[in-house]
Amino acid sequence: MTPAGTPAPVVLRAGDALALLSSNALALGQAALAQGELDMLLRATHAVAALSLAAVSGSPEAYAAPVHALRPYPGAARAASEVRRLLGLPDRPPPRSGGRIQDPFGFRAFPQVHGCVLDACERLREIVEVEINCPSENPLMDADDAAAYHHGGFFAAPLGLALDAAVLALLQSAQLSAARLAALGDPGLTGLSAFLATGPGSSSGTMILEYTANSALAELRSSAAPASAGHAVLSRGLEEAASFAGQAARQTLRATDAYATVLGCELVSAVRALTLHPEPPRMVALAMAAAALPADTQDRPLTDDVTAAVRLLPVLADL
Repeated sequence: MTPAGTPAPVVLRAGDALALLSSNALALGQAALAQGELDMLLRATHAVAALSLAAVSGSPEAYAAPVHALRPYPGAARAASEVRRLLGLPDRPPPRSGGRIQDPFGFRAFPQVHGCVLDACERLREIVEVEINCPSENPLMDADDAAAYHHGGFFAAPLGLALDAAVLALLQSAQLSAARLAALGDPGLTGLSAFLATGPGSSSGTMILEYTANSALAELRSSAAPASAGHAVLSRGLEEAASFAGQAARQTLRATDAYATVLGCELVSAVRALTLHPEPPRMVALAMAAAALPADTQDRPLTDDVTAAVRLLPVLADL
């Protein structure tokens, strides 16, 4: 009998041995896990970016539907729409009186940059679905024609390239997250104290989070070197190319871990800025985050704050 809560044993059928022998199976499994984690983080990013935009009293004009109708990229339109929804903004936000004419790129170009990784993630999902649901046996045994077709259908170039593209796009969005984090410590943008400090004049507030985020960003950047640019010649030249999809999948998993840290740092700062604001906005994301994160704003180690913020990301992703 199978113990409760455990999957039933898999009964192997003809052709299943390939999945136990081919490195493609491992690469595909890791790619599927990476795509699922990436999708969650990208949805959580909408909530974090919306909180940061509110914390700096950012302009909603960059998120207006007419702006994105002019350049109809699906990802950019989705990113802008999600931020509008989370902030309760109409499709055509009314003009603001006073304030900044234009926000820094971390806020103003968020839909365009984050939209690229949304599109890349969707493309990766499509390719993972194709690979999971299609055989890659070589040769292909065609019973109808009584023929064997030797082929290269197992070559995982589509998967490797899609993984590389997703990480490169993710790096761009992570860089904007780090930029928004720095902006949240700027009194000229928030109207609050430098680094959101609340103690004596020597207090550092959330400044250390910039170091943490940029360290994680460096890890992400190193993971963004395209694995598909690799080359190998094996088997006396018969196999003179490789997709390196397995390496690309592992790099994507490392990149998502690093991105979660960057995003967690931004979330901690955004929530602190909004709770220090004299009239914080009424947002479900803010209420959830403020309840989950430590409320103490005195100088202290912020490790627990970032850990709690990263654990909160799956909850924000489902808002």
